Amino acid sequence: MARIGYARVSTVDQHPEMQIEALNTAGCTEVFTDHGVSGARESRPQLDKCLAYLRPGDELAVWKLDRLGRSVSHLVAVVGQLADRGIQFVSLTEHINTTTAAGRLLFHIIAALAQMERELTRERTLAGLQAARAAGKPLGRKPVMTAQRVQIASRMLKEGHSVSEVAATLGVGRASLYRALPIARGGR
Repeated sequence: MARIGYARVSTVDQHPEMQIEALNTAGCTEVFTDHGVSGARESRPQLDKCLAYLRPGDELAVWKLDRLGRSVSHLVAVVGQLADRGIQFVSLTEHINTTTAAGRLLFHIIAALAQMERELTRERTLAGLQAARAAGKPLGRKPVMTAQRVQIASRMLKEGHSVSEVAATLGVGRASLYRALPIARGGR
């Protein structure tokens, strides 16, 4: 049985040394580290290598739960897949160790609480959006194609400039021009 570690930092400015040191201190014989990789990404190269490296009887250790999972459902799925393969899971900060019944229970309680918090946050966000709509506040991003830019773009297209030239001049994408100006679809 080997204890294998996984560490991750989201930006290149961050440093994983603290996580790596904690994992080494906890007895990890190997530590896989994703540096500058968001936890929201589905594929994380070093996590993928780490999961492929693990064998039945091994333990996967992380410094903190959020280093492993993109979301609570992803975290629960990964830990479930590990269990199916005969691999245990350890989170050093939260003191979760799935080798024990109490550790498995604690993992599921924390996962359930995190899921509840996510749902409450979603409900509050939706309530805030409804209140903003009711108050007549505009939602979403401001359009990049202002009335002035539409005028300039129309004039430039009529003068024979290409859509790419107009987009570069105005500092907008071609798609923005196509959405704002039906004339742009005319083949220029």
